[in-house]
Amino acid sequence: MIQPPNEQFCQAGDVELCYETFGDSSGEPLLLIMGLGTQMLAWNTDFCGELADRGFYVIRFDNRDIGRSQQFDETPPPSPIELVTRRIKNPAYTLEDMADDGVRLLDCLGVESAHVTGASMGGMIAQTMASRHPSRVRSLVSIMSTTGNRWKGQPALKTMPVLLSKPPATKEASIERTLKVFALIGSPGFERDEEELREVSALSYDRRGSAAGPGRQLAAVIVSGDRTPALGKISAPTLVIHGTADKLVRPSGGKATAQAIDGAKLMLVDGMGHDMPRGVWPKIIDGIAETAARASQAVPA
Repeated sequence: MIQPPNEQFCQAGDVELCYETFGDSSGEPLLLIMGLGTQMLAWNTDFCGELADRGFYVIRFDNRDIGRSQQFDETPPPSPIELVTRRIKNPAYTLEDMADDGVRLLDCLGVESAHVTGASMGGMIAQTMASRHPSRVRSLVSIMSTTGNRWKGQPALKTMPVLLSKPPATKEASIERTLKVFALIGSPGFERDEEELREVSALSYDRRGSAAGPGRQLAAVIVSGDRTPALGKISAPTLVIHGTADKLVRPSGGKATAQAIDGAKLMLVDGMGHDMPRGVWPKIIDGIAETAARASQAVPA
């Protein structure tokens, strides 16, 4: 059964962030950043526990405008026309701001630098942290993400009607929508635990913030544009993980990310879609640990 997180709060600059930690604080710090409109709960507690067992001090958090972190309701979300034309008149914030949140969370915890792993939009935020704050990022793992190049990693058209549908008004409808979304974008090559999905969706509904938050987060992605030149500045050892069956951010996004970062390794996972089912955890956890080890080997004696 999914347990509510042990919520803690940090004033990260002007933004209050909700976070949770796993493992011994003397371990190797590992910051996990989740994707668009998705709470820290999507970093499964057991997944975080397995990383802690590998010696990591694991930090997961709700990005701004989602879950129990600060909402930005003073700024309206972009209109459908703004999203379609990619001309956002009044973005509430950018990916750079969200990356700075991660750095300030590390400050709150007294962590000088950390290994950073991000999924989907979280991968974009992690990439931005590594390019903007190289001294704070020991290693980088970017999962099912992309560069912002409009010609790379674009979603399959059949995903759009479900993903752009109106947020459900009830908990039951929200749970059913979650199941429908992951039936569409989830991993066809791995078993999906629908009961666990239901539990995470129900808890997410109870912790929900503004329904407009995901729209403002999407605007941040759009206004941040093509980040390929910035990715070329990343010096941290990097692993890019992408599923061959990802319909939401197609594999070209992962390939472009790996090509843009000097020395990055690319791991393509057969049968993985736009999620992280338990069957793919060993590959991801091994990848995070091996990339962290590369960072340790790169540090001068």
